Amino acid sequence: MSLMLDDVGLTHANGFAALSGIKLSVNQGESIALIGPSGAGKTSLLNTMATAYLPSAGRMTVLGQAVSAQSTARELKALRARIGSVHQAAPIPLRQRVVTAVLAGRLGQWPLWKALASLAYPQDIAGAREALERVQLEDKLFARCDQLSGGQLQRVGIARVLYQQAELILADEPVSALDPALSLATVQLLVQEAAARGATLVASLHAVDLALSCFARIVGIRDGRIAFDLPAARVGDAQLQALYGNADGSAVPLPGLHSMVAATPEADAAAIPPVLACR
Repeated sequence: MSLMLDDVGLTHANGFAALSGIKLSVNQGESIALIGPSGAGKTSLLNTMATAYLPSAGRMTVLGQAVSAQSTARELKALRARIGSVHQAAPIPLRQRVVTAVLAGRLGQWPLWKALASLAYPQDIAGAREALERVQLEDKLFARCDQLSGGQLQRVGIARVLYQQAELILADEPVSALDPALSLATVQLLVQEAAARGATLVASLHAVDLALSCFARIVGIRDGRIAFDLPAARVGDAQLQALYGNADGSAVPLPGLHSMVAATPEADAAAIPPVLACR
């Protein structure tokens, strides 16, 4: 079992309850998508899984290790080295070179001397170049990060996680700054990477059709709780309107990729380039 959350709650210091009663199990090698309206708690859930936040209530196990307020700093540091996080806004120093930003994926695995040496002179240029090739940014290897667009920075963050070869990949809106075609290709890359290495992938996505096309399991989050946990083929209009709909029950337009991605595996996918289709 890669992740196990049993009645997990998260209450911030100001008293705001970001998560409540979360029950979720994810097997090693499984890939799932989190969907839900803005402010639903998807980012809080991912940050809790990443141990950036520690549960205020309930029990949580990550990669076989129990995580709680009693976990030591040493235990959490070792665990975090096994977790790769992709952020919506990649936390990359803008004056840093791209090669250094990618190699930072393994700083938690390297001895201190190697980590420090890599800041002065990149220790694995070939490895960084290979990771960047997979996100179509090999030509930016020695560019400064402040010379990149927001979408390119997102892809550098993904290259860093690819280079890290984490056992658990947590991606928070990893393609929010990318165009639809590149979004689809990038999510496909993450899913394929996890499958190839037997890693676990949990990704939050704003585009519902992208989630349904690329993931076999969908978890809907609303108001800090799990609204549903279903195979993608069983997620229909009723579930989505309940998840995204207004409090008065009125329907709302659903977020998506403007029909570029088929809503379900059975839908007509003729408009999707074959090299990009997740299924």
